[in-house]
Amino acid sequence: MQSGSDTAASELEFRVLGPLQAWRSAEEVAIGPPQQRALLAVLLRRAGRPIGLQELVEGVWGEEPPPNAVAAVRTYISRLRAVLEPDRKSRSVSSLLVSVADGYALKVPSRTVDAVRFEEGVVEAGRAFAARNGDGCHRAAAAALELWQAGPLAGLPGPSADAWRRRLEELHAAALELRLGAEIDLLGRHREAIAELTDLVAEQPLRERFRALLMLALYRSGRQADALAAYADARRHLISELGVEPGPELTDLHARILASDASLIPAEAAAAAPARTGSVRVPAQLPADPTDFTGRAELTAELESMLSGSQGNALRLCAIAGIGGVGKTALAVHAAHAVRAEFPDGQLYVDLRGAGDSPADPEAVLGDFLVSLGEDAAGIPDGVERRSLLLRSLLAGLRVLVVLDNARDTAQVLPLLPGGSGCAVLITSRARLTDLPGAHHIDLDVLEPQEALRLFEAIAGRERVGAERDAALDVVSACSFLPLAVRIVAARLAARRSWTVSTLAARLTDERRRLDEMQTGQLAVEATFALGYRQLPRDLSRTFRLLALPDSPDLSLASAAAVLDLSVESTEDLVEGLVDTGLLEAPAPGRYRHHDLLRLFARRQSERTDPDADRDLAVNRLLDFLFATVSAASRLLEPGDVLTDHLQAPQAQSAPLGSTEAARSWLLAEQTTLFTVISQQARAAREGAVRPLIDLLMAWVWLIDGAVHQRQIEQILRPVVDAAHGAGDSVAEARARCVRGLLLYSCDRYEEAEPELRAALALARSNGDRIAQFTAANLLGVVFGSTGHPTKALPYLYEALEQCELLGNSSVSALIMGNTSRSLMSLGRPVEALAMVQSALATADASGNDSTIAETRYSASIVFRRAGDPETALGHLHHALRLFRELGRRGWEGLALARMSECLLDLERDADAVVTAERALVVAQEVGDAFCEGLAHATRGRALSRLGEHSRGRASLESAYQVFSRLGVPEAHDIRKLLDRESSLGTAATAPSD
Repeated sequence: MQSGSDTAASELEFRVLGPLQAWRSAEEVAIGPPQQRALLAVLLRRAGRPIGLQELVEGVWGEEPPPNAVAAVRTYISRLRAVLEPDRKSRSVSSLLVSVADGYALKVPSRTVDAVRFEEGVVEAGRAFAARNGDGCHRAAAAALELWQAGPLAGLPGPSADAWRRRLEELHAAALELRLGAEIDLLGRHREAIAELTDLVAEQPLRERFRALLMLALYRSGRQADALAAYADARRHLISELGVEPGPELTDLHARILASDASLIPAEAAAAAPARTGSVRVPAQLPADPTDFTGRAELTAELESMLSGSQGNALRLCAIAGIGGVGKTALAVHAAHAVRAEFPDGQLYVDLRGAGDSPADPEAVLGDFLVSLGEDAAGIPDGVERRSLLLRSLLAGLRVLVVLDNARDTAQVLPLLPGGSGCAVLITSRARLTDLPGAHHIDLDVLEPQEALRLFEAIAGRERVGAERDAALDVVSACSFLPLAVRIVAARLAARRSWTVSTLAARLTDERRRLDEMQTGQLAVEATFALGYRQLPRDLSRTFRLLALPDSPDLSLASAAAVLDLSVESTEDLVEGLVDTGLLEAPAPGRYRHHDLLRLFARRQSERTDPDADRDLAVNRLLDFLFATVSAASRLLEPGDVLTDHLQAPQAQSAPLGSTEAARSWLLAEQTTLFTVISQQARAAREGAVRPLIDLLMAWVWLIDGAVHQRQIEQILRPVVDAAHGAGDSVAEARARCVRGLLLYSCDRYEEAEPELRAALALARSNGDRIAQFTAANLLGVVFGSTGHPTKALPYLYEALEQCELLGNSSVSALIMGNTSRSLMSLGRPVEALAMVQSALATADASGNDSTIAETRYSASIVFRRAGDPETALGHLHHALRLFRELGRRGWEGLALARMSECLLDLERDADAVVTAERALVVAQEVGDAFCEGLAHATRGRALSRLGEHSRGRASLESAYQVFSRLGVPEAHDIRKLLDRESSLGTAATAPSD
């Protein structure tokens, strides 16, 4: 007995080969608005199979769905249930439209959808054509075409509908090609087909199969000249529209028409011709499927779909590209075995040796293929073209899979391609074969970490690896997840029972010896890389080596040009050439990198090839370019600051920076490169390299948030200070100590900052370097002011101001005046403090330097608040906060918020003070600014207590006290007094009355 839901499903019919319609018996069902109809189309395309909610959303709206997309999908689902099953509530059966996991499925028989019946008809026609069954092919194709109404899914929105529409239109063209092909090639109706083909060619002038059928029909009708004219017209269209020559089918047919090839005679005449004496064999040449093949599930499924799916009359062609050792052959062979049953007429395989010094000759490969297909070796013609024509003739109408492994380039591959749609070709190569027409390209990357670990386990032993999982992850990470490397080290471990996984991990720690560890038997990572490297011309091999020398994980095009000492245009040609060969990656437009192991290989080749002086120059050129561009960015972002005018001038030209936005973007994009290259040069610091290195740091450190990058900068500074001291370069040493002092102060390490800055100031006073002198003196003044010693601070601040004004550095002068005004206020000299801060504000505004304006207004806010004017202070802070945010100064943003909360508290806006203090806390904890955290906790605690939340308020005050005590700042004393006073008040309130 048929269930209710099955009955409901069988009553429905869906039509998509035109406007989307649903019919129940002879009555059309109203589906609803366009997006609801689009949702139904997504479900119909996967009829019976579940679709996730996210996939449904993307299918209807694409990558930018509206905010309510999920809710809309659920609403549409509910409405569709109502219209597709109007009487569902009266039946105790499951819905046709059911919820499955996080999505839905439409449980209707697939043949209730006209597109399914249409596609099955096209497939049936294709099989009949391959079997040379003209009547069967014509009947099946015509029946499929009868279902076609108009443009499929007409007017329906959404990416899913667009994709399905394109597929159906392609199948429609394929059905026409099959029906007309049967008429012309199998049934001898070539004259009758000419008029229809002429119309189709006019409608779709770039579809080469229609052109080929028209040429064949004209030729078989005795119109050779018209057939040749049709080819000329096709070639003209393809060149003018696409810039390409006609494909193999058209060019082969053109040549055969010119030669009056006897095989082009009509089918009825051919029936009387003598049959070919040879028989086609069924080759089975695939290598064994790797037993330890791991991962790549999605790529395998993608290849299976492409190789076994219908492409109309087009050859199914997939090309896998990737660096040596990434597993291209393993994936290709694995995928080929997965679709083997789809190719009953055989599988051809050849290693084209494209990565080596002696790539396979296409003529020889064709000879081997022809013999494998049953041709007598003695009768095989000479020449690539003639052998290629014979191969296509033999494979016409057959279903054969051809695997062309390790191809060098497209020229090597083209003669080996079949011409018929029944065959498929799978190609692997190190270089991406971008000029291979009609290919589906897959760029193969390294394994995911867990996939690499599973491969390691499969070879080395699951139990052995499972006992040291962390060490195993270290091993596969050292292999950079490259399958060949993982396979080699796993095999080495498996062969050495005395080793542990930790033993292997330790051996791979040394980068200089890592490649040596990655070899066993006939396998070696270095040898695999060397195959591709040896093929490079001299300019590309030099580029490959030198770009590996900087430690940066990737390089911009301009940075690469600096390393190579070439123009950007010349460099782009070279790096793109390396990308084409698979020896360099382009992770983003205009950025380039080596795979980690390829970097080690390239550095080893550089050590063997390039003189030490050339290697040093390459990295120094990059450092000089970075210095030049940082200096240019500093002039844009810090107008009025003459710092860069007094640093050692770089020799290189900077990257073009036309605006402050461009400068900030460059600094952000190149931050990692700056850190890694400066650190690399700091480790190798020698007398000649110290000064430009420290001057680069001196220019750059003011443009970034030092507290955020404390550890990275500190690691750089240690060797630089030591090298400068050892070289007797007191200017470099003083500047390096200034940077270190700034860093320590930024991280609230005042006790460590003071001696560093004193040493810097002493050196600067003795060598007359005003840059280091005003920097060290200003920072010393700030340190003393922050730790509650304004009397000590003032002399240093006045010294800094004098040196700064002698240099004409108005921008920094404003900052020093702001710092001085705060110390004057702390000493109880408000008149002098307010006069000084007004001068600071005027100087800052005149400089046009947003950073200086923001910091000076921050200082002014502290002075005005202490002078009893929190309203004016708050105004300055609002201005400063806006600028800090625009400048991306996250640490300063937190300080400004903390000071704003103090002003709000003074203005008795306690609730606002709590909210603002909590915002400051978030920033302080994010950037690690302890002093800002203490300020925010202190204000929050006071405000909460005034709002009556004494417990929470006291907790915040306790936190503030802990922070301030650890820093050793005077604010700790103020908070302690407040806590003690609150404790005594609390005790008095709870004491018994008389």
